[in-house]
Amino acid sequence: MAKQGSILIVDDNKAILSAVKLLADKYFEKVLTLSSPNSLVSLMRTERPHVVLLDMNFNAGINTGNEGIYWLQQILDRYPATKVVLFTAYADIDLAVKAMKLGAVDFVVKPWDNEKLIATLRNAYRLATRRADGRKSAAAPDTAAPMLWGGSEAMTRIRQIVDKVAVTDANILITGENGTGKDILAREIHRLSLRRNEPFVGVNVGAIPDTLFESELFGHVKGAFTDARSDHEGKFETASGGTLFLDEIGNLPQHLQAKLLTALQNRSVMPLGSNTPREIDIRLISATNRDLQAMVAEGTFRQDLLYRINTIHIELPPLRQRKEDIMPLAEMFLSRYASKYGKEGMVFAAATAERLTSRRWEGNVRELQHAVEKAVIMSDSTIIRPDAFPEAESHAASDDRDHAGSDSTLEEMERRMIRQAIASHNGNLTLVAQQLGITRQTLYNKIKRYGL
Repeated sequence: MAKQGSILIVDDNKAILSAVKLLADKYFEKVLTLSSPNSLVSLMRTERPHVVLLDMNFNAGINTGNEGIYWLQQILDRYPATKVVLFTAYADIDLAVKAMKLGAVDFVVKPWDNEKLIATLRNAYRLATRRADGRKSAAAPDTAAPMLWGGSEAMTRIRQIVDKVAVTDANILITGENGTGKDILAREIHRLSLRRNEPFVGVNVGAIPDTLFESELFGHVKGAFTDARSDHEGKFETASGGTLFLDEIGNLPQHLQAKLLTALQNRSVMPLGSNTPREIDIRLISATNRDLQAMVAEGTFRQDLLYRINTIHIELPPLRQRKEDIMPLAEMFLSRYASKYGKEGMVFAAATAERLTSRRWEGNVRELQHAVEKAVIMSDSTIIRPDAFPEAESHAASDDRDHAGSDSTLEEMERRMIRQAIASHNGNLTLVAQQLGITRQTLYNKIKRYGL
């Protein structure tokens, strides 16, 4: 890997200066060091480094981080093109968030992991040179409405985590049952991030046929295979500068897990048919409804890949565990669909609210959304009454009925077969599709259709 760019390391611990310089020398053309920030501005004037790794505390016994904030502002006021990464021995995330809102690109906690430190510094360099080259994203600013969090204790805790980590480039793994809103949370994290004006690219990796995986994610060049009539940019390159969201990552076959890991480790992709790697700058968010730790123990998911995608883990609880969020969500969906279908002014009857909050909502937020949309469409009144939401049968009762041969339609029979196959294969959609004799894309479409 060729050395690129210049970096200035500012830390009053000379042993740390030497250690980081030795490490950075392998990756940067020029590595400068300062043991005191007092001459920082004058050195910046003559050297103009691409990146500054800035300690947050210098005076012994004073560990508030205010010095780092002060010198960060001095750098950005004078040299706004320079990218600053904060270096601190105190894992004060709130202070780091404050600094990044002021313009720092990331932070590293001491004692540091060499690989993570270099990845952070190289990413900062790419951001610096990307802006210097005048490259601009074709993505429009994010205009999506903010996420409706609700008032439950569980969602309040998650919101606090998101507020802290969204402005970093930390990889995030979102887990939770189907329908809990993992994709919506991913978009909210992007909306709150420093990459908000760059692309958000979502990919359902479980729905991509194995033969198209590399082409879809890494791209291909003209002539790479029979139907490759022109160059094709993969999802990694499309998302470069922004956020790549890999949904259903637990359904990725093992041989493809290795290819994904290589791209994440190298921060580059090799399009099919090309011998030239292309650097990528992404913030990765992944999601799954499966237990990846258990899959690692079973040997069906790579532990090193889990380590890569799991810097921050957020578990979205099922809707039945946060009943106080049901009505705020239902009211939001009611307003949305009443407007969509020209039925403004619709409201829930008091008894309807009781019915909604007493339901288990096995399909979570997605099931609630579909139920409210159906109620709006079918209602002849501005008041939605409880009978618009029939009492849901338990899955066990439904299965008993199904086994008794009382399916009234082919759709109900198909829904039961798919649900049972998913349960028997522990959510492995590849095996489910094989059992049912359909493609994974067809299976995925049916899962969405039936709210499974």
